[in-house]
Amino acid sequence: MQAWNKEFCSSSDVDLSSFSQLCAQAVQVEDYPFARSSEKNILIYEVSRLSEELERGRETEVKSELHRALRSGPGVVAIQGAFSETAVVDRATRVFQEIIAEEKRLASHRGDHFAKPGDNERVWNALQKFCEKDPEGFVEYYDNLAIGLVAEAWLGPYFQMTSQVNIVKPGGQAQKPHRDYHLGFQEDEIVGRFPVSVQVASQLLTLQGAVAHTDMSVASGPTKLLPFSQQYPLGYLAWRNPEFMAFFEEHAVQLPLQKGDAVFFSPALFHAAGTNQEASDRIANLLQVSAAFGKTMETVNWSRIAKAVYPVLLQKQASGIRNPEALRWLGGSVADGYSFPTNLDADPPIGGSAPETPQALISRALSRGLSAAEFDRELDCRLACRQA
Repeated sequence: MQAWNKEFCSSSDVDLSSFSQLCAQAVQVEDYPFARSSEKNILIYEVSRLSEELERGRETEVKSELHRALRSGPGVVAIQGAFSETAVVDRATRVFQEIIAEEKRLASHRGDHFAKPGDNERVWNALQKFCEKDPEGFVEYYDNLAIGLVAEAWLGPYFQMTSQVNIVKPGGQAQKPHRDYHLGFQEDEIVGRFPVSVQVASQLLTLQGAVAHTDMSVASGPTKLLPFSQQYPLGYLAWRNPEFMAFFEEHAVQLPLQKGDAVFFSPALFHAAGTNQEASDRIANLLQVSAAFGKTMETVNWSRIAKAVYPVLLQKQASGIRNPEALRWLGGSVADGYSFPTNLDADPPIGGSAPETPQALISRALSRGLSAAEFDRELDCRLACRQA
């Protein structure tokens, strides 16, 4: 049987031949009647055409096509002229540059966690920072047909927006190919603990996007994309594999963009930022849109629960009843076991792609034999770091 027909898989189950067959598909543009064209297996849409179709009452048809393109098609679409008035984009760029200048003066500023110092500048939680600094400009920017239409086509109503601004300096080096949030931020051992069905389902819970804030020639290093790669069920276990990385480098494509264009893709699509070989900055607002789901039905004060149970766990450990790592079954009932959402300015990843979770803190505190008072202080600090 194919490995992905198993309920649980590991990185040893990945198969490059199956992956390469999926990536060998070609877009048939006639299957996407609202698209203007296909370039390098990327579907190209014009915002003016999409607007016209909505005015004709074809919103459901347009959203259906966009969803199909992202899920069972190439996994990526480009919207030309997403911002027909580039002055809106320029205004946002000025705000982002002001934020960067202000943050660089702070002793606590950490910059980008995913690139070498000096290669780029990144604004974490650019959404909130932009809004607080320029509410009118924020409204003009996010009251945008292209962003809202594609987000709703992929996630339905009630989606939530976040964004991070990335400014890649001349000479800034390419990223390694990867998948994105959620499971793209987890190590293979963690991914393998999730059923394959959940790995696939997780792809439907977020949308990746990028708005070009500068003209982007191929030489400037726009994102390298591997169309159809999101269809591989074991991709979250495969993207670190050297054979898959080499395949990506051989077959990935790049699409030049004009200021105000936008690209949207499935988080499961293999992708990587390219090297900036031009003499000017490459600036993009990276959109990370989340579905309304993935939330508990009730609001629970996990901090109070964790502080209440920690002395009990400490006593059991001292009595030899429970070892420090034995939170496996209890964990989800006493603390948050997931690294996100968090404040990546104050709570950066240490030694990986994801910050420490409250559950991991409990295990660490037990292993170090921290007193209840010491644990309470560390937990308060950890939770404070996660707040925007």
